Amino acid sequence: MDKKAIYKLSYGVFMLSTKAGDKVNGCITNTCMQVANSPTRIAIACINANYTCDLIKESGVFALSLLSEDCGYELIQHFGMQSGRNVDKFANLQLPTDVNGIPYLAWQTCAVISGKVLESIDLGSHTLFIAEVVDAVNLNDSEPLTYADYQNKVKPKKEAVQTDRKIVGWRCKICNYVYEGSELPAEFACPVCGHGPEDFEPVYA
Repeated sequence: MDKKAIYKLSYGVFMLSTKAGDKVNGCITNTCMQVANSPTRIAIACINANYTCDLIKESGVFALSLLSEDCGYELIQHFGMQSGRNVDKFANLQLPTDVNGIPYLAWQTCAVISGKVLESIDLGSHTLFIAEVVDAVNLNDSEPLTYADYQNKVKPKKEAVQTDRKIVGWRCKICNYVYEGSELPAEFACPVCGHGPEDFEPVYA
């Protein structure tokens, strides 16, 4: 199977946030789709290892900030490349809240959708949440950021590095999974988050 064919499916890029008690967290995800029209329902997928996934299972509600095409890489890094178990991602951020009291992004975002979970399905690496849309707000007329544009326009390009150090593995920059071996297979997909070789970095001896 050619994994590159799967990568050509169209995706958006979102900041998924939730609140359970006094615990607030958010992460970056690229999987959301409308699955029903009356009532309006959407499906989102969240990595099981993510703290946000645990909190959604606890709270049953979430806010989905639809990132706009002017989104910078720093925002992706802040919400997508560190764990809420170690860092308070919302510290010192003055953010509006939705109808469920969940903070959402008011910048580099074109819309926000609030959901109430109706059903969850464990898919192994991810949990699929089926949710009823309880509110939706169009913030501006900006175009939404697609995953393809993120990869081609937002994400920094790798620079060639000359080194004599020996590569002993490859670390996923999304979830920190480590593949042991000097060469990462061209069609490899992370068994934890599903990301491909372009999201791995070398681990040196």
